[in-house]
Amino acid sequence: MESLRWRKSSRSSASGPDCVEIALVGCGAAVRDSKNVDGARLRFGDGGWETFLAAAKAGSFVS
Repeated sequence: MESLRWRKSSRSSASGPDCVEIALVGCGAAVRDSKNVDGARLRFGDGGWETFLAAAKAGSFVS
């Protein structure tokens, strides 16, 4: 696995179940669950990352 610099999302709650971390990569970003750092990760290219952010800001994701 490549070494990435992960940071917790400013929208993640400190104690809640919805905590994610992001790492910027050469062309886009990667996302992981902060409680399962060795688990699955999503990786987006630049266009996909912009689309993902727009959908998240619009509230398109429901838990």
